[in-house]
Amino acid sequence: MSNEKKNKSGFKMPHIYVILFVFGIVAAAATYLIPAGEFDRVELENGRSAVDPESFTYVESTPTGAVEFLTAIPRGLVDAGEVVFFTLIIGGMFMVLRESGIIEVAVDKLARKFSSRSILIIPVLITVFASIATLIGTAELSLVYIPVIIPLIIALGYDSMTAAAIALCGTVVGYSVGVLNPVNTGLAQTIAELPTFSGLGFRLTLFVVVLAITILFVMRYARKVKKNPEASLVYEDDAEKRKTYTSIGEHEPLTATKRQIAGAFTVLVFFAVLIWGVTTQGWFMIEMAGLFIIMGVVVGLISGLNLTRISEAFTKGFKEVLMGAIIVGLARSVAVILEDGQVMDTIVNGLGSVVGDLPPTFAAAGMYFVQLIINFVIPSGSGQALVTMPIMAPLADMVDVTRQTAVLAFQLGDGFAHILYPTSGYFMAALAIAGVEWHKWIKFFFPLFVIFMVISLGALTVAQITGWS
Repeated sequence: MSNEKKNKSGFKMPHIYVILFVFGIVAAAATYLIPAGEFDRVELENGRSAVDPESFTYVESTPTGAVEFLTAIPRGLVDAGEVVFFTLIIGGMFMVLRESGIIEVAVDKLARKFSSRSILIIPVLITVFASIATLIGTAELSLVYIPVIIPLIIALGYDSMTAAAIALCGTVVGYSVGVLNPVNTGLAQTIAELPTFSGLGFRLTLFVVVLAITILFVMRYARKVKKNPEASLVYEDDAEKRKTYTSIGEHEPLTATKRQIAGAFTVLVFFAVLIWGVTTQGWFMIEMAGLFIIMGVVVGLISGLNLTRISEAFTKGFKEVLMGAIIVGLARSVAVILEDGQVMDTIVNGLGSVVGDLPPTFAAAGMYFVQLIINFVIPSGSGQALVTMPIMAPLADMVDVTRQTAVLAFQLGDGFAHILYPTSGYFMAALAIAGVEWHKWIKFFFPLFVIFMVISLGALTVAQITGWS
């Protein structure tokens, strides 16, 4: 059956480029319909800039013109340059590792080790990825995890969707609940004038609950694929991968050469440097991309590749993830248009006012939905905190919701949607690296997202009733 087949109604999902372009048109139209407005910005002690919640004023309208619309996508690519180039470098570096043979040997050995209990790899990896994300707050590390685990997951009889789910769902669970996450929990609590990482016990309990449900959901899908490969949502897309990473038992065990062993050891050294840089030096995509370039060259040379083969491998890897890199810029262009029209602050102010009109019982849930909506146009967790929490914290006092609950509403409304909305740059890049189309991911993930919503609303209700602070 073709991937491009139509469903019974005759509808065919448009290409993701088309979807994002339509979002851009809607955003441009919004700049003519929504009054322009802005908050004053104040500098926090940590040097970041946040809004002054009492300063909102309407300003002269600046709707999107023809030139602004025509240049929105190129400017989106420039604004999202870090993610764009990080995506390309990741693709190139892992192609070098594949050319060196290191990945194939490692996958062969791991696949044989887990062949009789392959399903256990899912809870182990999800728990590890979620734990890292809930401590350091770098959900973007899923971009690193996916190309590492895809060969193993395919070799064990699962599919690319399973690999993407392990990395994306694992990291988003840890990031969203944010047990000790400085990026969302720490920053939002600082803005709300709460002790940093206070309320730890409640978040830890929520983390365990959400993690367990996520593991069961992904395992359920993986078992279905293992039992019937054609049930995979990406069965035809994975055809080449299944040929490359042959199921275990269909060939003799691979043996690493001395140079490949040395190369593999060097990979571990570089990943140790990566962890050190992210956790202690504040490294992000620029620093990680630079490290991966050096890693690809050094590991390639040690493993026996010459500079020409390394260069060609980088180029081949760039080509494989190019679409994902372009999608990142397209996604960012939506926010660029809204920022040009100066309607972003108006939207935030309007949604905040709606919450202020709700009775206390529903106010916490209202804050959650406001954050969920705003996340579509501000997919950055820290960016959303700096824009919304200065408004939501005092608003919580007015509607008898604790500030701790308001912070949790921000975390849950911001976090889980990171792997739902096509305006989330790192998420779309991750899907491109995994070779999973956005509409197929939505078919897989949306039921879990609904479960996340129910859990989020339940947690906020409990927090509100108990006066969690």
